Amino acid sequence: MARNNEIPEVNAGSMADIAFLLLIFFLVTTTIQTDAGIDRKLPPEETMPPIPINERNIFRVSLNKNDELFVEGDIMSIEELKTSAIRFLDNGGSPESNTDYCSYCKGERASNSSDSPNKAIIAFNSDREASYGMYVRVQNELTAAYNELRNREAQRLFNRDFVDMEEEYFDVEIPGETKQRLKNEISVIREMFPMKLSEAQTKFNL
Repeated sequence: MARNNEIPEVNAGSMADIAFLLLIFFLVTTTIQTDAGIDRKLPPEETMPPIPINERNIFRVSLNKNDELFVEGDIMSIEELKTSAIRFLDNGGSPESNTDYCSYCKGERASNSSDSPNKAIIAFNSDREASYGMYVRVQNELTAAYNELRNREAQRLFNRDFVDMEEEYFDVEIPGETKQRLKNEISVIREMFPMKLSEAQTKFNL
């Protein structure tokens, strides 16, 4: 009896189906890593001439290449930065000599500090060789200073924290009327303590 020397074919259709299912599984379950960062608007490369600003309304923060923090020319620990920034932002000016006197501010009313939250500017300068981690920590502390003051006024006026109001506002499930009310309340608090955090060069009036 003659032998059949032909090699039987293997049906690869089922293997292709399995490979396709595995590909779909990995595409669905794999987490794509994204770069983390901070939400900041960087100054434009070509800027207008700097606007003259009174020096007492500028809170100067700098970070050198060794991650050393300087505030108003003096070295400072990162743990002290938020408190120092709050003291500057909440100074409120002197009621005797300042037409922009801040009635809701609770600061020292020092004549050598900011006139009002609307005029107070935090100027942050970081060396290019400073670590990104320290840069972010400084940004976080400065943002926390604004948020603490905003939370205080939001509690006083609306009996809730400002950060909670913002979180609820961006919730897609809240009704339109609630969103509009939150938008108005958030605008009120932002006008009381506007975030003026600059990384551009500033010209001072002496």
